[in-house]
Amino acid sequence: MRNILELTCPELEEAVQAMGHQSFRARQLWQWLWRKGVREFSAMTNLARDFREQLIREWALVWPEVHEVQTSSDGTVKLLLRLADGALVETVLIPDKERYTQCLSCQIGCPMGCTFCSTGLMGFSRNMTGGEIAAQVLVARDYMRTHGLGDEVKNLVYMGMGEPLTNWDEVRRSLQILSNAEGLEFSRRRITLSTCAIKGKMDVFGIEGLALPAISLHAPTQEIRESLMPGAARWPIEELIAALQGMELKARERVTIEYILIKGVNDSLQHARQLVRLLSHLKCKINLIAYNPGPGIEYAAPAPGDVLAFEELLRKKGFTVTLRKSKGQDIAAACGQLKTEVQGRMNSTTSKEGPNDGTA
Repeated sequence: MRNILELTCPELEEAVQAMGHQSFRARQLWQWLWRKGVREFSAMTNLARDFREQLIREWALVWPEVHEVQTSSDGTVKLLLRLADGALVETVLIPDKERYTQCLSCQIGCPMGCTFCSTGLMGFSRNMTGGEIAAQVLVARDYMRTHGLGDEVKNLVYMGMGEPLTNWDEVRRSLQILSNAEGLEFSRRRITLSTCAIKGKMDVFGIEGLALPAISLHAPTQEIRESLMPGAARWPIEELIAALQGMELKARERVTIEYILIKGVNDSLQHARQLVRLLSHLKCKINLIAYNPGPGIEYAAPAPGDVLAFEELLRKKGFTVTLRKSKGQDIAAACGQLKTEVQGRMNSTTSKEGPNDGTA
């Protein structure tokens, strides 16, 4: 049976009418699924019993399962989720005063191959469906309620595993689900979609209007970007910036440029000056992030003094700069790190046990 969480609200209305029921039942059902987060059709008490029984016969209602949880000393919570086919994917709850921002994944692995990223190094397995992407929020809200963290996710950031624009059809479906007024009701200003920038796909921000753009740049020159982000660097950096200058945004909106500072690679004052020249004609704000080293990756975190000097130079040149504190370092909270750690443990256990072919 198909998972009912895969349907957008208009699709659910069509499905309910095809089952012989009035369209207002679909709105009631949607609220149970996405606003109240109920996991069983039988618990939807304002639906007629025959309708609930029909739903049980014809539809599945399947959430991702929590496979492992890690909680940081700074309050960051990383959930490793197991999907229906056994695939593992990460989502992270990042504390912001009394509310949380949730970081969502959109693919199992990633096709971009960024050399500083644990997800990029694990390769690409498959796209996540729109329902799988959106259901990460249901799982997170349920975890928050049951662990005394409240139940409000303030903002969503598509900054987890995967490149959203290479799975745009399903990412769009997840955005339509999450923004629906009868359900979770996330507005455009509360959703940020982080992308390496894919040539020919950047117009979705202006056309669709479902999320704010954040561009994972991470380099001030084409040469450095090619070494850090070989997949994304197929689009020359000067052409990318020109495309961003022509991006349609609403009044007072600016493009967010994400820049991870990596020791000895892109964190010097010379690099900062190169970045100033590159972005001098772009209406943007810059989000600086000190690199969070991952297992098996040779890159290192920058010195705190170098981070502050980089930030100060950008500010003196008139840029709006945010220095994002790296959270969850004690729980492998950066993209792909927990999955890499867990799979390493699983592989180690399998190796110690020997092959399951009757020869051990």
